[in-house]
Amino acid sequence: MLKSEPVSSVESGPEQRVRPVGIVGLGSYLPEQVLTNQDLEKMVETSDEWIRTRTGIRERRILPPDLATSDMALEAGRRALADAGVTPDQVDCIIVATVTPDTPFPSAACRVQDRLGCKRAAAFDINAACPGFLYAVTVGSQMVASGLYETVLVIGAETLSRVTDYQDRNTCVLFGDGAGAAVLRPVGKGRGLLSSVLGSDGSGADLLYQAAGGSRLPASAETLAKRQHYLYMNGSEVFKFAVRIMEEASLEALARANLTAEDVDFFVPHQANIRIIDSARRRLGVDMDRVVVTLDLLGNTSSSSIPLALDQAVRAGRIKDGDVVVAVAFGAGLTWAACVLRWGR
Repeated sequence: MLKSEPVSSVESGPEQRVRPVGIVGLGSYLPEQVLTNQDLEKMVETSDEWIRTRTGIRERRILPPDLATSDMALEAGRRALADAGVTPDQVDCIIVATVTPDTPFPSAACRVQDRLGCKRAAAFDINAACPGFLYAVTVGSQMVASGLYETVLVIGAETLSRVTDYQDRNTCVLFGDGAGAAVLRPVGKGRGLLSSVLGSDGSGADLLYQAAGGSRLPASAETLAKRQHYLYMNGSEVFKFAVRIMEEASLEALARANLTAEDVDFFVPHQANIRIIDSARRRLGVDMDRVVVTLDLLGNTSSSSIPLALDQAVRAGRIKDGDVVVAVAFGAGLTWAACVLRWGR
């Protein structure tokens, strides 16, 4: 596993300058259109029972064709700022985690920066697939902890319906669209991000990828005919990797925070498959009533799955001040990330 220093080791200049950093505001956006399992039965050879028993998914949200990823990111970011009581002119940096930006360049973050009116903010995207939001939280928290910035807006946003092959019954049942955002700022001692673990294994790059549209296979009549602009996934291999890495990354992050699985109040896993979630939480010894699950209604929304789940759990009153929260995700790359937070400002 790729080793990285915990957040508490950030240094700035000759003397260590560290401030506790946490999530002080959350926001989310979901498209109105719902694609149910019954709808998919009319599109490919599948059934509601087959999808539910193998994935746990009942429905997912689909963005209309006149909107794009930055539109969802904008609204989620706006709601997160309102929740935090932060104005656009106070934002120092915007980080958008996505594998489905509006365009290869400029970044989705720059589009959000302009439309939000964050005139003094730096802006860039992170492409780390499903763990992208946790990567962005780790990067953004380092900026705040070091004193470089005071306020960082982190957004996970995906329009996976645009790269999903609705002729492939093995993958089209899995993915949905959505966006979730968080505002990072200094918090009280003992609160906020306690540790973070990031990792990658590029030898698994061909297990989950989109072949065409980049510099290796630019868009052409041939790539379109071969349907190479849609995502491909080796489901069985990704499943085995996910079950193992979710446990390992979570335990490593807890150890860095000097905590154990018994200290966890809520487990917020990447929403990919209910069997993966159930296996990971059993390995960690976490009861199901302490697991946040949105998969049944939203499907796999990649980098937005963690912030969407956090926002739902906080707004429902499940996650409260002082709770220890472990968030963990895996995805294409292969990549993984885990963060431990003590909730509160």
